[in-house]
Amino acid sequence: MTGQLSEPVTGFAELHDDLRAVARRVLGATAPGEPQDWTPIAASGWPGLEVAAEFDGAAAAFAEVAVVLREMGRALTRSPFASMAVLALPALAAAAPGAARNRLLRAAADGAAVPIVVAGGDAAPPWGGSGGFVPFRIERRDDGISLRGTTEFVADVASATTLLIPAAEPDGSTVLVAVSPGAPGIAVAEQPILDGTRTIGAVRAEDARIEADSMWRWADVDPLRALFERAALATAIDSVGLAEAALDATVTHVRTREQFGRPVGSFQAVKHACADMLVALRVAGRLVDDAVAAHVLGAADAWIPIARAKSHACAAAVDIAGKAMQLHGGMGYTWESGIHRYLERATLNRALFGSPADHRAHLARRYRDPGFTP
Repeated sequence: MTGQLSEPVTGFAELHDDLRAVARRVLGATAPGEPQDWTPIAASGWPGLEVAAEFDGAAAAFAEVAVVLREMGRALTRSPFASMAVLALPALAAAAPGAARNRLLRAAADGAAVPIVVAGGDAAPPWGGSGGFVPFRIERRDDGISLRGTTEFVADVASATTLLIPAAEPDGSTVLVAVSPGAPGIAVAEQPILDGTRTIGAVRAEDARIEADSMWRWADVDPLRALFERAALATAIDSVGLAEAALDATVTHVRTREQFGRPVGSFQAVKHACADMLVALRVAGRLVDDAVAAHVLGAADAWIPIARAKSHACAAAVDIAGKAMQLHGGMGYTWESGIHRYLERATLNRALFGSPADHRAHLARRYRDPGFTP
């Protein structure tokens, strides 16, 4: 599968094949699950794909980012790129302009900085997580401004050069706080997870002092719910990529592995299993493509195709990766085969930013309540 959008939605669509080929070459140089060198990612210009030209970005769209994300899923890439491109850069772009914000946005677009939004992956629509929708609070006192709160399941937080923490002001409005991971009162701890191809951590702020110029209000509307939807879509894209790779590896295996003097892929049961995997992948890919197009075009109801894509693609990826292990036979259950990594990553993806059940329930609300808007 090529991973092309069903319909071109940006002026860069004709470059997607080249972008895909470069991504496959760059990411393929690192073994699946091993830390990806940041230098070639920065040199390729991927961090700045969606950043405006005035900040030295390419002024492209999420459709181009999606091409890279899909290849990262295929390669089981361990990199903070997804967290940075999907959450941090659009959060910075949505913040009110200012000298500090502008410097960080330009540095991030160049790959010289790696800002990470402190957003818990356990959040689910309507986007409340273990610590609530915005678990951090600003406290204003006579002796200064401080930050308190905690959240868990933050992807790639250990790689951050700057933490971007959405926090609630006493009046209920939200701001974006930029703080160093090593600042006094800030604690970052890695959390153990099933997936060995990524890192997850918890962030705690305990009376952390904040400078006024590192607190940025939003330039327009609060973008946090839209950012969570975007993260859910990115997770679905990653799932399609890894499912493609799992199916490709399986087809290669059953064509070359022989039993009773013939390739196991010639047996009808194996053929049917591979066909089922392909059908599920095709459906997932189409749903993801439609969701990407809706997001890029700014559709008011883009949350609907995003919820469809997240609920189906992540569940399908788990099924496909599980069948891939089964069709690899006994070797599929060994560490040496590496095929288990697809199932581990797919399982985490299924849980991040809303389970399939969460998104189906979210979709169902629009039928129970015709006036419902997320």
